[in-house]
Amino acid sequence: MPSTAVIDEFDCETLFPAPSFPPSALSPQRLPGTSVQSLAAVQYVLKDNHKRWHIFLNDLKQHNHVAHRALALYALGGSGSLIREFYEQDSGEQLPPIESPEGITSTNFLDHLGDERYYQAYVTFFAQEIDEKGIPVVLEQYIFSDRFQYREGASNQPEMLSRFMLSLFHALIHVSYGVEFGLKGMVVEGLALTAVQDLSGNEYYPKHFFTEGAQGTSEVITHLVSSLMSDRSVPKITGSEADTHVFDIIARIVRDDILRVDNGPVPRIVFKQAVAEHAPRICAYAAQWTIDVTRKGEIERKMEELIWLSSAVYAIGGFDEVKGFTADFYLMHVVTSSLSLPSLITSLTPRSQALLLRAYLVAVLTWWVARGRPVLNIKPFMTSTSTRHAVPVSEGSDSSVCPSEHPNPFLPIIQTSVLHPNNHLIKIQRSLAHFSTVYGNRPAGYHKGMELADAELLDGSLFLRAASLTANYMGSREEPNSWSRRGFFP
Repeated sequence: MPSTAVIDEFDCETLFPAPSFPPSALSPQRLPGTSVQSLAAVQYVLKDNHKRWHIFLNDLKQHNHVAHRALALYALGGSGSLIREFYEQDSGEQLPPIESPEGITSTNFLDHLGDERYYQAYVTFFAQEIDEKGIPVVLEQYIFSDRFQYREGASNQPEMLSRFMLSLFHALIHVSYGVEFGLKGMVVEGLALTAVQDLSGNEYYPKHFFTEGAQGTSEVITHLVSSLMSDRSVPKITGSEADTHVFDIIARIVRDDILRVDNGPVPRIVFKQAVAEHAPRICAYAAQWTIDVTRKGEIERKMEELIWLSSAVYAIGGFDEVKGFTADFYLMHVVTSSLSLPSLITSLTPRSQALLLRAYLVAVLTWWVARGRPVLNIKPFMTSTSTRHAVPVSEGSDSSVCPSEHPNPFLPIIQTSVLHPNNHLIKIQRSLAHFSTVYGNRPAGYHKGMELADAELLDGSLFLRAASLTANYMGSREEPNSWSRRGFFP
């Protein structure tokens, strides 16, 4: 039987080598600042975290974010001393590892899903699987294959894609860090996290989702909608809707008053309510989103749509002309998780790429509903928010071309986030900076013809506006603020 003492059997040097270059031009790139000291610091943190701490912080299964912050700091050029300093800060809330009661094998793999006591055993299991098969094959087999979604007669259904996406995308994010930085240890930990993650409800992604939902043809989508919908008012796709955008999908949901939940004091319970009451209906809408994997560049186009949607839900949904901007903790994760997509798709087959994107859309829409369906008022957002980030700049001569604004507004935003004590701020600002790099030159009119009102007014400044609003909301290192958890309920 395999040992559960993963830190003895698998060399941390193999699990956490020096980070590699990003796997794709669309993956987040690195800022200058990498040094011998920062490399030593990030490897020390990753190895020590792997040895000393559990993946969960507490009985509520809140997540260990140590590796996420360390890698984000490293990618943005953070110094070795800063990486170590924040590790010491983050270590104060961690729990020690739990020795698993027994090892995990292919025979008992299903028996202990959702049980955090078996995290170390799943780490050992997935490390062995990756050694034998490689990361792409293991991802295909355990996250995207039909076999690890539903088993006839099983009392504990695998639903591995659901576990991968649920609980604020943490397993998805963890694995994607591994793919992005070439770190087998991060992939192993993320897959083990997937295995011990709870489900928020049964059949979040129904059986049809895997057998037919990835192809994106009109015939398949029509079948999915008719088989999933619980109410005839869900609009069906027609032949004229051969290329449906995510902005079309959310515009249709905006008009659907059935898709609402009651507010409650515990957001994760509200999310479970959204899943229990509306998952089939949300899947029916998501099924209308077309993905044709036979078209060249389709996956990249559809991924871009999701990135725009995620940033819009967070930034535009969080903005009110009277109340100002509210940085929502849960919708912030929608943005940071969307940064995972460019790297993760590089390890997947076309079928699994499409499954990933559609599953991600379902999760984003569910969180949007669970946070009170914040209104996407694009026009006031684009006319009332600024692309000039108000921060002190170096003194220049009176002849300076731009004396009243920073020559690159993202630089002070990144600098502030690197130093900020909140461990999520650096991740969302890194995400928005990358999206600005890739999509910031998209002009107004780029989304012309969408069903979402005023979508044609959106341009690539969305990402800078979102980053500036977030920086102002979260404050400085000396006077930090916290994310909002109130939601956007009437």
